[in-house]
Amino acid sequence: MLRALRYRNYRLFFGGQIVSLAGTWITMTATSWLVYRLTGSAVLLGVVGFAGQFPTFVLGPFAGIMVDRWDRHRLLVLTQSLSMAQSFALAALTLTGQITITHIVLLNLVQGVVNAFDMPARQAFVIQLIENKADLGNAIALNSSMVNAARLAGPSIAGMVIAGTGEGWCFMIDGFSYLAVIVALLRMQIVRTQVALGAKTGAVAQFLEGFRYAFGFRPVRSIILLLAVVSLVGVPYSVLMPIFAATIFEGGPHTLGFLMGATGCGALLGALWLAARKSVIGLGRIIPSACALFGAGLIAFSLTSVLWLAIPFLVVAGFGFMVQMAASNTVIQTIVDDEKRGRVMGFYMMAFLGTAPFGSLIAGSMSARLGPQRTLLIGGICCLAGALWFARELPAIRAAVRPIYVKLGILREVATGLGEAAELSVPPER
Repeated sequence: MLRALRYRNYRLFFGGQIVSLAGTWITMTATSWLVYRLTGSAVLLGVVGFAGQFPTFVLGPFAGIMVDRWDRHRLLVLTQSLSMAQSFALAALTLTGQITITHIVLLNLVQGVVNAFDMPARQAFVIQLIENKADLGNAIALNSSMVNAARLAGPSIAGMVIAGTGEGWCFMIDGFSYLAVIVALLRMQIVRTQVALGAKTGAVAQFLEGFRYAFGFRPVRSIILLLAVVSLVGVPYSVLMPIFAATIFEGGPHTLGFLMGATGCGALLGALWLAARKSVIGLGRIIPSACALFGAGLIAFSLTSVLWLAIPFLVVAGFGFMVQMAASNTVIQTIVDDEKRGRVMGFYMMAFLGTAPFGSLIAGSMSARLGPQRTLLIGGICCLAGALWFARELPAIRAAVRPIYVKLGILREVATGLGEAAELSVPPER
């Protein structure tokens, strides 16, 4: 389960990121609570979520081009430094009592622009840290474990800090947490092998090449489309959690921490389950099953108003979504050409995070009209429909992916197993 940690660079990346991401989840939880405390508006919760994620939708594909043209290691040092500055600015405004909803929206917009470059760079950078590409799937699953360990700890810490000192110190903690990943990146021993693709072709030509590759290849296209649907109608459930905590369950910041932590717990379990898998084979059929599980968890959560019963449903939903996302990431990273990896991951992040802001706006508006429970119910039903569609695509996806797996040697173990079975079926000579 931990075999990717034998690589020094990956260990540094893993350790730095888990500290930084815990701070990120602390800030996300504190931001949601601060917005709801200042405004009491479900619509403005959606607006803030939109501001933080919309830049990924606009810039994601172009950021992917830059990831393929620039040095990914240096790019990550820059994006993490900018994120640290944004967190300190948010902390300063909050601690001095000058924070307004306008400040929050603008700073979230700045962070969204940084994330548009940081996330595809981070995803594409992982493959440079793993010397044996057979361990790539394990590294991606451990990445997901790292994200969700932070997701589990962050909201719980945020709930305690908000209750004790207020939201400002949450942002301050997040700012200092970025030092861990910046120091880890600077200590890495990176071989500068990446060639600037801009010397060969122009940016527009690279964009068109990446677009044709991503959406002309059925497996990549189907995975990206399903993730976009789920991010649009399912993922914005997190935007509504302050409303559930304050009105449905009649609690406070601790209740919000429990709800966010429950989702993180399920996601961590899902990531660890994937990390224990030995091969990428079989992930195709896991993707729609996990998507259906996510949808079912949202539906069940939307139908209950009892906190102790709602938390297990969020664990199920978190498990399903994380397995779908990490399995999708692993399959795409395995089958794409390395020189197009940044651009494909740009489209991937556009589908994952770029559609979520529109979902946040839709969820906020629907919640104001229909209530948060009905809004989540509709989202869960749409996720189930998406899972059914992808399941019908599976035969064609398998046919397209199989030659790549054979070329990479991934199916060699299957062929060897069949050969050994055939040998065992032959009676020994007397």
